[in-house]
Amino acid sequence: MATTGDLSGAERTGRSMEYHEAVNTLERLRRLRPKLGTETTASLLEHVGAPHEGMPAVQVAGSNGKGSTVRMLDSVLREAGLEVGLYTSPDLNDLRERIRVGDRKIPKREVVRFVEETWPYVIDRSVEGDAPTFFEAFTALALWHFGREDVDVAVLEVGIGGRYDATSVVDPIASAVTNVSLEHTDLLGETVEEIARDKAHVAPADAPLVTGATGSALDTVRERTGVLTVGAGGTDTDPSEAAGDPGSRAPDVVAREGEMVSFAESALSLAGPDWAVETRTPLLGRHQAINAGIAAALARQVGVATGTAVTEGTIAAGIRNVRWAGRFEVMDDDPLVVLDGAHNPDACAKLAALLDRFEYDDLHLVFGAMRDKDHASMCRSLPPVDRAYLAEPAVERARDIDSLAAVFDRETRAEVVRHGPVLDALDDALGTAAGSDCVLVAGSLYTVGEARDRWTRVPRAVRADTPERARSTMERADVPVETREACADRVVDRTVRLHARRGEAADLKESMLTLGGTAAVSGITTADEHVEVILSGSLERFRALVDRLRERGGGDGHIGSQLARALGLEGPGTGGGSVTEDGHGYPWEGRTAVMGRLDVALGDDGAVDGAVTRARGMVDAGADVVEVSASEPVGGGSADRPAVRERVAAIVDRLGGDGTTVAVDTGSPAVAEAALDAGAEMVADRTGLADAAMRRLVADREVAVVLGGVREASLGPEGEPGAVGDVLEALTERLLLAERAGVDRSTVVVDPGLGTSDGGALREFRALGRPVLVEADGSTSGTADGGASDRLARTAARAALAVVRGADVVRVRDVAGAVAAIDAAGATGPGE
Repeated sequence: MATTGDLSGAERTGRSMEYHEAVNTLERLRRLRPKLGTETTASLLEHVGAPHEGMPAVQVAGSNGKGSTVRMLDSVLREAGLEVGLYTSPDLNDLRERIRVGDRKIPKREVVRFVEETWPYVIDRSVEGDAPTFFEAFTALALWHFGREDVDVAVLEVGIGGRYDATSVVDPIASAVTNVSLEHTDLLGETVEEIARDKAHVAPADAPLVTGATGSALDTVRERTGVLTVGAGGTDTDPSEAAGDPGSRAPDVVAREGEMVSFAESALSLAGPDWAVETRTPLLGRHQAINAGIAAALARQVGVATGTAVTEGTIAAGIRNVRWAGRFEVMDDDPLVVLDGAHNPDACAKLAALLDRFEYDDLHLVFGAMRDKDHASMCRSLPPVDRAYLAEPAVERARDIDSLAAVFDRETRAEVVRHGPVLDALDDALGTAAGSDCVLVAGSLYTVGEARDRWTRVPRAVRADTPERARSTMERADVPVETREACADRVVDRTVRLHARRGEAADLKESMLTLGGTAAVSGITTADEHVEVILSGSLERFRALVDRLRERGGGDGHIGSQLARALGLEGPGTGGGSVTEDGHGYPWEGRTAVMGRLDVALGDDGAVDGAVTRARGMVDAGADVVEVSASEPVGGGSADRPAVRERVAAIVDRLGGDGTTVAVDTGSPAVAEAALDAGAEMVADRTGLADAAMRRLVADREVAVVLGGVREASLGPEGEPGAVGDVLEALTERLLLAERAGVDRSTVVVDPGLGTSDGGALREFRALGRPVLVEADGSTSGTADGGASDRLARTAARAALAVVRGADVVRVRDVAGAVAAIDAAGATGPGE
């Protein structure tokens, strides 16, 4: 039954609901309903204006592979230039991960707005015994948000089945059933045929249902609707010959995985009746090749329905650049570390087949699972395990360790080690494994999500030197207003913000309080996700906290080391000035460097001579680096045209001959390669190395890179709670991707899209341990009413402020004034 708890709390104080209250309110909705059907979801959507009506939508159902398929489809459609709304479940760390537009998580303010708008209606329905379930409400939230964002297409991962799933309120333009196996037999039917019949209800009216189903499941789906089949096919099968024969066993789309081309990528070939694609994919396995074929076929159908050009090149790029955390995710190769959310026997068998491709000695398995799974069959499906480290994810549905131990003792020959938290088990496994061994984390996406904290948790120092800033910091961390008011006067400028699981958060808070510091935790109390923690105190208290955590070892010890780095207790700290002394001879090592931004008018025949003249003027004025930026947008492939590449290369060649350090600003691997061949020494990629080909290029050439993150997240409107955290999360993930591609972390400068007004945010981004670039150009914000002189003055002021706040690289168009201001500011030293 729904409750009004948090909403009434906000109303009592006469204030707006806060994010943690909205999440707690949604989470209290029931998970299952006594009756099946889409009527409740449709009614809720009608209450908010029926945003789903007329919205182009794609549904993807199936027993396994739905998530991978929708992620690949989303990636392909975004490569085609469409604004895509993506709805998936479950999440790894944050409910907002389930709802994305253009790969940006739904903002917190939108979640709050939806709950405030719909909750009175939900209360009315609860009186009638027909309140929506959590999944129904979240589906409505997704479609409501997609409507507000005016997406070109909504891509929806079906929850359970198809006929009665909440996502089936839409009238899809394309749909798929990835595969069919026995699942949820209490709801969908006791046979594969019954389940297939239920899932086939997602079929669109005007296009064939795309499916990777086989055998009797495929026969059943054919009885319900027309199909377009995807499969591996025979080695001699020509898909063009089979496409017109409904009785043929050959698939309409042949999808085959080829050889491994790196430790984290394999070759992939797709072929339909009139199209073919050769590319790479980071999603390994024959089953993922089938999923890629389904995504490609769906993308072509969406292209037809929306009038969008979905080319073979678009499909290749989308599949090559897909990212899907926790699905056979290779984190390291010494030892081999793999995270995979396999949570049923079939997924465990596919995991075993993939792992068989790798050479290793002993297998160390970190395993945690939910209560409702077939643990014995999962054990039998996994590869032979030498040592099993059993853990209990911090969710109510987790299977207890003793029960898991009994299953492993009976079904395997593994040495069983009992642990509590996942990070403790992972720490033990990594500490025990030799470099030639493999550490595998599996059993549940919840287990994988907690394990990923080891690589993605980034404690960061924040500015909280006044009660007002302390309140703002706690508000962004979703700390309840009562706690904010009680703690604001006790927070000092030595303050750190980090995310943790609720149990970890409570322990950290208690430890800091017992040491005489101040601590506050997010008000999110019901969700199985990260919560934010604010720790504040003197350096001596933090040293004591770090020592205490390290004494505990395991996951606590790892948090202790992360806190020590964030506070500068060991190694580079987070104060002003350069955070690294990497020894590459880069101009930002030990001081603030100036990057002069050179915009190039590509359509002008005299652009090369003019650009070179302007660049030489920047160098004479004191620019350390000249960034050549094509004024023609990269989108739509324009930057890949030979004329664009040639002109950029010509400019770089002339400048390099003068001894100028040149960077090329592009998200196109082709343009970057041409510029590097001409003598550029850096790549500035505002997409954050989104293209796998760009990551490989930067790694192979061993050049410096400016890593942007604006495509994944934006800082949004000033004061947007959690916005800095979203950008920090995006950059953290991109740094991991870059390192896995072979990019040396010490060559990376991060560009979070900051203006100089974001001084507190700059401090937080120092938690990444890399130099931070700040955009200080006076022409990038504000009005131009004052003319050129005002713009130059703004540039100089912002450049000086950037230095004072500790920027490592300042990007400007007007170099001379910026250099003079930086020299003056440098005399005072960095600070806040």
